[in-house]
Amino acid sequence: MDSLWLRKENAPDKEYSDLCREIQAKLGLPISFEGIYKWIVFLNSRTDSRVPVLNRYYGVFRDGKMKTRGIDLRRHDTAGIVRDCQGEILNLLSHASNSTEFRELIPQALEIAREYIRMIRTGQVPAEKLVLEKRLSKSLGEYRSLSHQAIAAQQLHREGRYVHAGQNIRYIVTADRAEVKSKRAVAYELFEESLGYDAEEYVKLVITSFVNLFLPLGYDASRVKEIL
Repeated sequence: MDSLWLRKENAPDKEYSDLCREIQAKLGLPISFEGIYKWIVFLNSRTDSRVPVLNRYYGVFRDGKMKTRGIDLRRHDTAGIVRDCQGEILNLLSHASNSTEFRELIPQALEIAREYIRMIRTGQVPAEKLVLEKRLSKSLGEYRSLSHQAIAAQQLHREGRYVHAGQNIRYIVTADRAEVKSKRAVAYELFEESLGYDAEEYVKLVITSFVNLFLPLGYDASRVKEIL
């Protein structure tokens, strides 16, 4: 365990600091007081959506500083357009002083997501905001069914680029074409605007990132899709 969460109405900072000193003195465990949150949301487990976990959360300290952990915004493989959307939503929520104000801001958060979906569907997103990054888990010859990163890696290989297992591959999910039944991807280094991007694939990513933030509040995928 790397954290201890406590709740006591109107407890001053000194009371928490004193408790830390007492724990350290009696148990010999190094512990420090990080701060008091105005509000905090513990997110659901990736393996069981019914269970909240303590290492995935976002919240705002009393000084207005936001802390996030385990969300899309913190992941290096999140597309820029999704990161921008989630960042704008979190900036909005940071103005809430308590859980009541937090809930009152959810309709505005939905409007932010709706605007990003509109931008995606109308082709206004630049290529650099569409880049996804995944690790190549196997060498190219070992793939039986090709993932997006494997497809992109094959393209790089054909261009004479060196690719290997364990390498991070950057790619863009491209628009469906009549002659291609499966979803396609193009290595970012080889992407051309004329190829177009798969708008609905990126819409799904925006919706998923919204659900990741608000599932503890009852906004599951089906509800968010219906609203948006």
